[in-house]
Amino acid sequence: MTAAGPPVPGPGAGRSRILRVSGPLVEVVCPADVAMHDLVALGTDRLPGEVVAIDGDTATVQAYEYTGGLAPGHPAEPLGTPLSVRLSPELLGGVFDGLLRPLADSGDLLTSNGPPAGTSRRPSWPFTPRVTRGTGVAAGEVLGEIGARVPLRLLVPPGLAGEVGWIASAGEHSSDAVVAEVGGQEVRMAQPWPVRRPRPVARRVPAGVPLNTGQRAVDLLFPVARGSTVAVPGGFGTGKTMLLQQIAKWCDADVIVYVGCGERGNEMADVIEELGALTDPRTGGRLADRTVTIANTSNMPMMAREASVHTGATVAEYFRDMGLHVVLIADSTSRWAEALREFASRMGELPAEEGYPAGLASQLAAFYERAAAVRTLGGADGSVTVIGAVSPPGGDRTEPVTAHTERFVRCLWSLDRDLAYARHYPAVSWSESFSRDAPALAAAHARGGDPEWAERRGRVARQLAQADRLADLVELIGITALPPRERVDVLAGRLLREAAIQQNALSPADAYSSPEKTAALVEAVLTVIDRCLELVEAGTAADAVEAVDFTPLLRARETAAPAETAPVTAARDAVLARLKETA
Repeated sequence: MTAAGPPVPGPGAGRSRILRVSGPLVEVVCPADVAMHDLVALGTDRLPGEVVAIDGDTATVQAYEYTGGLAPGHPAEPLGTPLSVRLSPELLGGVFDGLLRPLADSGDLLTSNGPPAGTSRRPSWPFTPRVTRGTGVAAGEVLGEIGARVPLRLLVPPGLAGEVGWIASAGEHSSDAVVAEVGGQEVRMAQPWPVRRPRPVARRVPAGVPLNTGQRAVDLLFPVARGSTVAVPGGFGTGKTMLLQQIAKWCDADVIVYVGCGERGNEMADVIEELGALTDPRTGGRLADRTVTIANTSNMPMMAREASVHTGATVAEYFRDMGLHVVLIADSTSRWAEALREFASRMGELPAEEGYPAGLASQLAAFYERAAAVRTLGGADGSVTVIGAVSPPGGDRTEPVTAHTERFVRCLWSLDRDLAYARHYPAVSWSESFSRDAPALAAAHARGGDPEWAERRGRVARQLAQADRLADLVELIGITALPPRERVDVLAGRLLREAAIQQNALSPADAYSSPEKTAALVEAVLTVIDRCLELVEAGTAADAVEAVDFTPLLRARETAAPAETAPVTAARDAVLARLKETA
């Protein structure tokens, strides 16, 4: 739709001007040189836009704000810089839009003249220098420490090296103030960075350290390494957002970057409210204090949604370069892909599968490629782990976004509708999920003092698969028609599901499960299963074994605190005693 209204001359008219407006697509006549991904200020309100195509002296710009009121003839000013965001300590605990503009106290968040980047309150931060004047430093080396909610470091910016000509003394300094001079250039705590350019590192390192999420189905069956990638596909109502929220609350990352990409506004409001109310088990403060929330909901400008995932990746890399471990959660990449499809349609691009652009696969790959465990330029170890939700229409996992995503990720946590409707949380399907990180993490667990982790995981997976296979037979011929051993296999599947795999996200004792508690629960269930098999093989009737009250074992996950194992051991012993009475 072309915006109506007479041309309004303004600064730049006659040099660069708007030629056509179609929703977020704006064609601009730019006699001056412009480059791909350059920023352009559109209209008298200087709405931000980014060059996405160039044809002679005509540039196609995707606008990041509502374009109502723009018309042919309005001014357009190429800014000569790529889309960049301001990276600074006050990101922690903040809520921002897809262009990293603060949303707090901004009034109408959808107005085109909303708060520009850099206008929120700039607090002072405790700064402690770690180098002295005259010291030679290279890119990525530490200049000082910043006393933020998470211990941060002031680094020499990428591409800069030289002698420290001046450095601020210890004390409170604004993030916009100059705190050092390196090679004749000023260094501030706040630094800009283009969102589509990955920040440089010394090298990538193999991802071999587990990211503990506190969710037993994940940590036991489909573990993820720090610096790896995860896709979480699931239809409506399968619990994607709940699972991602729980991981944000409980995983052992230093910083959480939560990108609400095209989700409903009430869901994002709930996420922000819960993060602000939850006590951080790592620091004792608010969990929100080490979380960066990027909220680009479904009622916000569509193309800012497209930029939001790149913005989130840039923020995650900023904290990674300080030697921190970051988890980037994108909920959901399907909404991001829909923005790509809508804009490609307006551009007149030849559609591929289901109308998505032909470059969908490469854009998904580029996003997930920014996850990595790295050795930073300064020699520290850091990581960015990317967890992306996928919302296939109607739960169809063959649709393009889900199918392409599965090609690029290391782990897949596929959510099952039947499990979700049976109120089984998390509804991670053990038959349709996978983890390519498991072999490397088995070695890590062995080095960490748990050499039986791989065997325990393999046995649980085999037992669940056997129980699923027998479930079809039970529906056809009934449980009593099965041989005694196979009846125990069916019982074993139920015990593993209800006593070890399932969790209660609303229970203070069971919302989070430490590695020790997870191992204790699984060992307890496997021990009981072994005893049941011994009894039926010794001649005890399967009916008698099935009639045993397993309630203590089933309730152990909620009677034991998140890091407790003694109540689990007691529950196991109580059930073993009851089984002994049936012999």
